[in-house]
Amino acid sequence: MRRLEVRTPKEGLVNITRAVEEVLQGHTGLVFLFVPHTTCGLLVQEGADPDVAHDLLARLEELAPRLHPKDRHAEGNTHAHLKSLLTGVHLLLFAEGGRLRLGRWQQVFLAEFDGPRTREVWVRPL
Repeated sequence: MRRLEVRTPKEGLVNITRAVEEVLQGHTGLVFLFVPHTTCGLLVQEGADPDVAHDLLARLEELAPRLHPKDRHAEGNTHAHLKSLLTGVHLLLFAEGGRLRLGRWQQVFLAEFDGPRTREVWVRPL
């Protein structure tokens, strides 16, 4: 297993596709990715148009607003925990010859909901 270190903005999607592929070193098979954090997530989404990332984050904010009258968590980041729950913290992907087998527009992103931070992504070729 390799650990990727990713510096994130306050909130946003960080494209980690190339960093993951650097770990693969010609690997063909499956690749498991996991983030050991509770306020960020992993996702596969369109990487060509930055408006997609903007729109996704805006819609997630509607589903889990930063301030909600029922939130009791003292750190004030319940919204980030909920967004992490919605996006998920792991992915299982195909690789062939050291490249991820993704659709035409797909890329792999770390989704930051409570930054800025330095995050880890654990990558394990299977």
